[in-house]
Amino acid sequence: MSCRESDIIGWFDAAAESAAAQQTETLRRILWRNHTAEYLKKWLGDVDVHHLEASALESLFTSSMPLASHADLEPYIRRIADGETTPLLTQEPIATLSLSSGTTEGRPKYVPFTRHSSETTLQIFKLAAAYRSRMYPTKEKGRVLEFIYSSKRFKTKCGITVGTATTHVYASEEFKMKQHETKSYTCSPQEVISSGDYKQSTYCHLLLGIHYAEEVEYVTSTFAYSVVQAFRSFQEAWREICNDIRDGTLSSTKVTIPDVRRAVLEVLRPNPGLALKIEAKCHELERRDWVGLIPELWPNAKYVYSIMTGSMQPYLSKLSHYAGNLALISADYGSTESWIGVNMEPCLPPDKVTFAVIPTFSYFEFIPLRRQSHDTSDYQATDDFVEGDPVPLSQVKMGNEYEIVLTTFTGLYRYRLGDVVEVAGFHRNTPKLNFICRRKLILTVNIDKNTEKDLQSVVARGSQILRNTGAELVDFTSHADVGKQPGHYIIYWEIEGKVEERLLEDCCREMDAAFVDQGYIVSRKSNSIGPLELCIVEKGTFKKIMENFIANGAALSQFKTPRCTSNPVLLKILNVCTIKKFHSTAYAS
Repeated sequence: MSCRESDIIGWFDAAAESAAAQQTETLRRILWRNHTAEYLKKWLGDVDVHHLEASALESLFTSSMPLASHADLEPYIRRIADGETTPLLTQEPIATLSLSSGTTEGRPKYVPFTRHSSETTLQIFKLAAAYRSRMYPTKEKGRVLEFIYSSKRFKTKCGITVGTATTHVYASEEFKMKQHETKSYTCSPQEVISSGDYKQSTYCHLLLGIHYAEEVEYVTSTFAYSVVQAFRSFQEAWREICNDIRDGTLSSTKVTIPDVRRAVLEVLRPNPGLALKIEAKCHELERRDWVGLIPELWPNAKYVYSIMTGSMQPYLSKLSHYAGNLALISADYGSTESWIGVNMEPCLPPDKVTFAVIPTFSYFEFIPLRRQSHDTSDYQATDDFVEGDPVPLSQVKMGNEYEIVLTTFTGLYRYRLGDVVEVAGFHRNTPKLNFICRRKLILTVNIDKNTEKDLQSVVARGSQILRNTGAELVDFTSHADVGKQPGHYIIYWEIEGKVEERLLEDCCREMDAAFVDQGYIVSRKSNSIGPLELCIVEKGTFKKIMENFIANGAALSQFKTPRCTSNPVLLKILNVCTIKKFHSTAYAS
């Protein structure tokens, strides 16, 4: 490990050791910096924050400031977007807003983005790279095959820049510094990353990845989905890629954007030997269904690195298929609102990964959560948890579940993130978190309550039936249909390969029976919820859904397939593309 890497790990160890004091100081700095903001003054009044002890300030803040959702802060963010320059959420004017993907709540949200957002991104990139290099050393000045994508940024009528958080990061000076300071350089020039056309960018990422094949040290993207999507594209485009490698050209049908063509052609040189080698390998990979594609084509790659928890778990099987014997390393824990924790143990498989909270990035609180009993008389709350009073980072207990609450330098105060985490242990005195699920219910008709994690478990059970058929589940989503009585769940599957209808009937029945929520079971037995419906959609349906989100401003780097939707546009895509329907017989009398 280099001195630079040792220094940043030493910094984090010291911060973790004094985590409680760091948190108190972090809140003090946030409040000192932003005490004139209208939202803070609304709740704290004209208290002189500079003359209060940090601990007294912390106590005043948590007792006076209410917990908030995005809806509570949205009027202030809208005023910022409309050009109001008085201090609303922060003392310094906010000139940039991040646009969330909209795949969780169903519509994009504006979130403040400041220089602090870029600085903490650089810091966690360096810290995570230091931990990875201890387990998987990489060569300095090596290449990284990064499937990263910016979306178009735009300005509001008053000049506020709006774009996805990833787009802001990739355009920042900190991103350039990240490559220099981690001594790992992306294969693709900025013009490819910021093309605004994910298909053209993906082709160029793959082409340049092959060009630098011997130099690539690891493969990465923000989400596992993007890596899988890229290599599905490679299976279709490898012949054209080999032609371009051979001749030092760039396909005029695959890439049309002038700036992108110019930037890529400055890099490429004719390389017939490499093209011949890649062609031979691709013919062999085709024969074995592309198993081990990544190590075969990038022989010096050490691992694949991306977010692999939560809604990315369904893609791990396909990612493992492509990765062969390479390690799958889950990237660090963050959100559009703030970075939260670092993966200190990259050797752990994705289902075992934990994230150590970085106590200097934001002020963290944790709402204790207790699962509701399965007595149906308890089923009056809006989700499956009973919550306690928020506690500071220093008071969380191992084995307990919590919802995270953030107070950030960017103007979010006691902001409910909606993520459910379990405290899996501690590094020094900072908790290590295991991501459990989004708190928001995604499937409910009446007294039934099912989260994304519940749906994933059910789909995993049902899709096991496909295991020996040669077919695979490409992607899925769901919908709680209450348009007809009784209401029922619809699960949409896209499958690659052929499956007999009797097996799909078995899959449908197995999923219906696999829901363990007592409200669902009782409702199915009494027929107040109808039989589960499995809809098989045609090939490419979920690509159409992705393209719909991208057309509305999302970047591929941050796209997540919505696991449940009531969006009429998406439902129209799903229903038009449905080619077969099955109804469960699980509760037939």
